[in-house]
Amino acid sequence: MKFKLAVLPGDGVGPEIVAEGVKVLQAIGEKYGHQFDLTYGLIGGVAIDKQGTALAPETVKMCKKADAVLHGAVGDPRWDKDPNASPRPEDGLLAIRKALGLFANIRPVFMYPELVDTPNLKPEVVRGVDFIVIRELTGGLYFGRPKRRYTTSRGRRAVDTMSYSEAEIVRIVKVGFELARNRKKKLVSVDKANVLETSRLWRQIAMEIAADYPDVSLEHMLVDSCSMRFIQNPRYFDVIVTENTFGDIITDEASMLAGSMGMLPSASLAGIPKSGERIYGLYEPIHGSAPSHTGKNDINPIATINSVTMALRYSLGLEKEAKAIESAVEGVLRDDYRTYDIMSEGMKKVGTREMGDLVAKRI
Repeated sequence: MKFKLAVLPGDGVGPEIVAEGVKVLQAIGEKYGHQFDLTYGLIGGVAIDKQGTALAPETVKMCKKADAVLHGAVGDPRWDKDPNASPRPEDGLLAIRKALGLFANIRPVFMYPELVDTPNLKPEVVRGVDFIVIRELTGGLYFGRPKRRYTTSRGRRAVDTMSYSEAEIVRIVKVGFELARNRKKKLVSVDKANVLETSRLWRQIAMEIAADYPDVSLEHMLVDSCSMRFIQNPRYFDVIVTENTFGDIITDEASMLAGSMGMLPSASLAGIPKSGERIYGLYEPIHGSAPSHTGKNDINPIATINSVTMALRYSLGLEKEAKAIESAVEGVLRDDYRTYDIMSEGMKKVGTREMGDLVAKRI
């Protein structure tokens, strides 16, 4: 079969990790007889440097012609020195989510048995962790209006607005129910309904939608309670659905349950995933551009490789091939190969390219 993928390597270590994802993708193509046509574009700081904007219109057009998008990371320390700098690399990521209608961010959190001694938590706490966080991606504080900084007679002020419509909540909560229906049939909706009006609306709509999914149990949990439960008993969770800001924060916390941010992939989807249906999406690791690691060949590419797995599963409909990558990653870890971030005593330390080679050879 033939597929088109848009590739946006981005900034910092982005090009390095994307190269390893592509390496594994090409190994899949060779083994299973698929052709993956790749078209490359710019996003983030590198796009600002070369195109004057974090996301050019032609890049959006390129992505819309593809079956899926593979994304690296954006961010550059040059922009961190000036809080008022505009445009910023991160503007490109927010813009492409909006332009492509990518409203559902799916982040699986899975503890590989081989890494159970890696995290800072006790093995008995993290062993067997396997849940999914679904984060609403195009609403809330990051996109609400008004959003501005201004000066008054009493000094400087800033305002951000958290805003959600019924339609936005309905579609993301349905994603949660659909995924939960195919797992353990347990959905936790995370909000801050004791304080926020948006959360109270969120909770009300979630309860209404639950009537259409009688086979799935729905539980409401405040975001602070959810954060504590991650540390106390993360195996409690199966599928979590939450709004944009909460999801951004708790998934970084959850990454430590998997040993490292370098282990966790993500899928940003433009539709509600249902069995057997292909959905357009953008796939990327949850970590940032890690500029201090650029060019050192030490960053962990597994999050990006696992993101390729999600692309095969959700956008290309290649379940057998997705499982082949999962098996390859498990095999490499079982043979004690580790990048620096998941390294422990007695293991064999490898770099970014070496880890990519090891996974590709096992396809």
